[in-house]
Amino acid sequence: MGTRTRKSIALIVSICLLGNLFAPSNCRAQLVWPFAPPTTPQAQRNALNVLHSRVNWFRNATRNAPNFATGNYAMVWQEFQQLRDAYSAFKATLTPDKLAAGANELAELDAGLDILQQAFDEYQQDVAAGRATHAAFESMCQALNEGAALWLQELDRVAKQLRI
Repeated sequence: MGTRTRKSIALIVSICLLGNLFAPSNCRAQLVWPFAPPTTPQAQRNALNVLHSRVNWFRNATRNAPNFATGNYAMVWQEFQQLRDAYSAFKATLTPDKLAAGANELAELDAGLDILQQAFDEYQQDVAAGRATHAAFESMCQALNEGAALWLQELDRVAKQLRI
């Protein structure tokens, strides 16, 4: 193969690569589901039951995590994230009518999760300020356990109000 042929091939490859670089792409920032989650009464009850289980798992983690020497913070944080995900999945099953009827109450539940999440930041601040890690962690877990219990009571009240 001569140098002229190699240069031609290199030029063609470069043009193709640049063309692909500037071509419109089918990439999306988020996965688009071809269907909406079911909003049937049964789907709502199932999502509520899953959410109850996630709250119980989270509370269990807050009670037991202080007994672990390592990985305790990550365990509680992971359970909290799964609780948030379950709550989002629950809200996704609600019909537009139920979302509208319970908009204020659902916003309060969202705010309640935000308040619970602040406990993780306060733990970090306590440790940074020199408080003993174990004592700060125990305080965080106790606050999260009590807060989650109150949050669950509010969830049950809202679910009853929305007739789920």
